[in-house]
Amino acid sequence: MFLAINEILHSKLRYALVVGVMFLIAYLVFFLTGLAYGLAQDNRTAVDKWDAEYILLSEDANSNLNMSMIPLSEVDELDQEQIGVLAQTAGVIAKVGDSDEKINASFFGIDAEQFLAPNLIEGEMFANDQEAVADSSLKEQYGIQLGDEIQLAGNDQQFKIVGFTDNAKFNVAPVLYTTIGAYQAIRFEQQGTEGQSRINGIVLKDDLTDVPEGLEKIAIKDFINDLPGYSAQVLTFGFMIGFLIVIAAIVIGIFIYVLTMQKITIFGVMKAQGISGRYIANSVVAQTFLLAVIGVVLGLLGTVATALVLPEAVPFESNWLFFGVISLLMIVIAVLGAFFSVRTIVKIDPLRAIG
Repeated sequence: MFLAINEILHSKLRYALVVGVMFLIAYLVFFLTGLAYGLAQDNRTAVDKWDAEYILLSEDANSNLNMSMIPLSEVDELDQEQIGVLAQTAGVIAKVGDSDEKINASFFGIDAEQFLAPNLIEGEMFANDQEAVADSSLKEQYGIQLGDEIQLAGNDQQFKIVGFTDNAKFNVAPVLYTTIGAYQAIRFEQQGTEGQSRINGIVLKDDLTDVPEGLEKIAIKDFINDLPGYSAQVLTFGFMIGFLIVIAAIVIGIFIYVLTMQKITIFGVMKAQGISGRYIANSVVAQTFLLAVIGVVLGLLGTVATALVLPEAVPFESNWLFFGVISLLMIVIAVLGAFFSVRTIVKIDPLRAIG
C-alpha cells in the first residue's frame, strides 16, 4: 500500500486521468440506475400503496386492469372481509381557467371506507362525486393547490381537489382518487345504477381460495410485472447498467495494464534489488483498488448532487441498496481486471527488463 500511494502522489496527472475515467463511468451508471428505478417506481407506486397480496380481474382481460370489467354486484358474493373495489381509467385533465396546460392522469374509483383509501398528507378525503384526492406531484409539478378545480378533457365533469397524498402514480401518471360513481361518469359518461355499475378489479389483502367464476386471481407482484411497458423498461435499463459495469472494469483494467507495461524497467530494477514480485503485484492491486474506490465515490457524490437540482418532471429516485451493490461490483471487477497486470509482473526478468 505504501508503494501504491506514493506512486499515485508522484504521478498525479497520470492517475488523475484514470480516476476521471472511472468517475465518468460510475456517474453514468449511478445516474442511469436512479432514472431506471425512478421510472419503474412511477409505474407502480399507487399499487404499492395498497399493501395487498392479490387482485381479481376478469379472465378475458389478460392481466390488464383497464380491460377488466366486473359487475359491482359480484363483490357481495365474496366471503372476504378485507377487500377493496377498484375502478381505473386514464384521462386528460386541466386546471379550470388554465386549459392550455393538459395533464395526463389516472383516475382510481374507490370506496373511501375501504383499505384502498390513500394516506393524506394535506387536506381531507373526498366526500362526493365532485371531489378528488390527488397525488402530490400535481401540486409540485403543475402548481395545483387545495380547493382548485380541474376539468376532464372532452367532458364537462369537474372535480375539486380536497386532499393530497404522496407516492401515488400509475403507469407514470399521477393518480386522482374519487368515488365509484364519478368513475362511471368519466368512463361511461353516465352514472351507473346499483345493478349496472362496473369496476375493474377487486383487491385482496389476503388469499382467497374460492374465486368466483369468470374472475382470475393474480398476485400483486405478477400484476405489476404485467403492467404495460414495465418489464421492458426494467430489462432494458438492467442490461444497460450491467454492460456499463463490465465496460468500466475493462477500461480500468486496460489503463492499469498499460501503466504496468510502461514501468517494466522500474519493476525490473526493483526485482534486481531483491524486492519480490509478490510485493510489487500487491502494490498494483492495491493501487487499482484505491483508484476504483476514489472514482466510484466521486461518481456517487456527483449523482447525489445532480439529483438535488433535477426538475420534478425527471423520474429520478435514489436507491442506496442498488447504489451500494453497484459500487461493490465495480470495485471488485476493477480489482479482478488488475490481475492481468499481475501476471506480467510475475514473469518479468530483471536482467532483460534493465536491458
